[in-house]
Amino acid sequence: MTQEEKRDEPAALSGPVLIEPATDLPAVRKRRPILIAGAVLAAAFTAVFTWWLLRPQEVSVMQVEPGVLEITLSVVGRVRPENLVDVKSPNPGQVVGVFRDDGELVEAGDALAAIRSSVEQAKADAFSARERAAKAEVSRAKLVFNRTRTLTDRGVASQAALDEARAVLQVAESDLEAARAETTAAKVRNSEFTIRAPMAGIVLVRSIDNGQVISAETTLFQLGSLGRIELQADVDEAYADVLQPGMSARAALSGSDRVFQARLLEVSPRVDPTTGGRLVKFVPNEGMDIPLGRSVDITIVVERREAGISVPRQAVIDAATQPKVYIVDREGRVQIRAVQIADWPSQNAIVESGLAGGDRVILTPAETQPAARVRERWQPSAPAGAP
Repeated sequence: MTQEEKRDEPAALSGPVLIEPATDLPAVRKRRPILIAGAVLAAAFTAVFTWWLLRPQEVSVMQVEPGVLEITLSVVGRVRPENLVDVKSPNPGQVVGVFRDDGELVEAGDALAAIRSSVEQAKADAFSARERAAKAEVSRAKLVFNRTRTLTDRGVASQAALDEARAVLQVAESDLEAARAETTAAKVRNSEFTIRAPMAGIVLVRSIDNGQVISAETTLFQLGSLGRIELQADVDEAYADVLQPGMSARAALSGSDRVFQARLLEVSPRVDPTTGGRLVKFVPNEGMDIPLGRSVDITIVVERREAGISVPRQAVIDAATQPKVYIVDREGRVQIRAVQIADWPSQNAIVESGLAGGDRVILTPAETQPAARVRERWQPSAPAGAP
């Protein structure tokens, strides 16, 4: 091989050689819009996520609206007759007869029960015997007096004998009157062992049985009058002081939705030392046929305000010491507002001062803090008339 042929021959490869593939320019052009769209979506998601993290917190807000507000007091009472009498025996003893039972109607003077009175009966028998003896003595003294008077008229007996006979007759007549009085007293005392109804009414409770030994403090029967009924409740002395006869009230039998009107009739001046309450009586405005002893839910209307304000109690901070609420100002920031709350038992807090119509009160103050920017989630205002 000549020298020129060697120059024209390709040089021998001394190692591996990398061969670059040819670039597909059309495919690259197709993927470019997808890459740009993904970058835009990622940027948008990042912006939305950042805004979500940094946006103002949403809180529940109620706008204060003054309206007719009833300050009420709710108690639970029971239906009672106008007159309620506990029947007891004036004497201890053993029950030997029970003549009436629960639910029976009685008239005044009807026998309810009998108590054994053996000793008293023996005394009555002795007084009756003494009365009979006194009668016999009077009869004998009259005979002697009449005979002596006849003899005196004839001149046989002296005037002194007649005077003596007259004195003996007078003593006998006095003894008879005393014996009769003792017999009457014994009969009256014996009658106390027959327990009688002190008034017409209905037997509400019979708490004795035949053979039972009772004391003078034992309640044998409880009688209730017929006709008008009353609603009686025990009200804590702290709230009973503001109650006045004539106040209106709404009542409903426990478990019933039917409401009837009632009127406060009487507030007892006495405080029960065991409960710290005072007895309060109501009377329905209309005739009601309600079983005695039935429990009744009573709402007393203590005061009516034409432009009252109330807020849910959970909106009040430090209610027992320095009550305040959080409100949202016009810039959407939280502000502290001191308020005065009425010391009264009610579902909602009755605001005496510190709030006005249009104020936006935060209902969940624990979820935010003063000066924070918030978003408002509106809630219905507290219903007027039901604090």
